[in-house]
Amino acid sequence: MNSDRLSTVWAPGALGVLSILRIFTGLALLQHGSGKILGFPVAPMFANVQIDSLTGIGGLIELIGGILFTIGLFTRPVAFILSGFTAAAYFMAHAGKGFYPLLNGGELAALYCFVFLYFTFAGAGPWSADALIRRK
Repeated sequence: MNSDRLSTVWAPGALGVLSILRIFTGLALLQHGSGKILGFPVAPMFANVQIDSLTGIGGLIELIGGILFTIGLFTRPVAFILSGFTAAAYFMAHAGKGFYPLLNGGELAALYCFVFLYFTFAGAGPWSADALIRRK
């Protein structure tokens, strides 16, 4: 089976998978923000986060951005902001500990950065508030 034939077999599901990736990524980021701001899920490292601290502001960005990204509202600008936010998190918290993300603990931040960058260009997919607004 050649790659052209595989493309036509898998292509119809691509936009649905894009939406699933967006929803999962948004929920994953949302739990970081809710853990810092709302205290759920409980994460001992976020037990005493002050809202006016850098971690607290990051938590607000994760919480609000995670909600908007999950429902697919303003997806491209939100993804652009979150890509920059996670890049900054990588360089502020991880890059100084070594070059390799595996060794400096920054794999997740780097992955988030590039997933959000992708959504900046790809958009939300068909299962999103953005798609509902476009249909009207």
